[in-house]
Amino acid sequence: MELTGVIEAFKYIKTNNIHIEVYADSAYVVNGMNNWVKNWIKNNWRKSNKKPVENKELWMELYELVNNQASVTFLKVKGHSGDVGNEKADELVNQAMDELKSVTP
Repeated sequence: MELTGVIEAFKYIKTNNIHIEVYADSAYVVNGMNNWVKNWIKNNWRKSNKKPVENKELWMELYELVNNQASVTFLKVKGHSGDVGNEKADELVNQAMDELKSVTP
């Protein structure tokens, strides 16, 4: 879900000529985009231990969306630590989950 959330956010961006900063409490997403993805591509979507990359299709989609933008920076924030944006994102996710529970049989 961490990858899917970022992918869906990029799909809503209607321009590609601005700098985008992605603040995420997911080390998986931030490290993946900042440190791992280029080597995975170079190694035919294999990790350094030669095993296939998990969630390859999602990483490929995110990489393509990011590369369609002029400039993107991924920044790690600590979750549940008072970061205003992170707390608001958590609030919205919990609200959406509550709404889904109320309409799901």
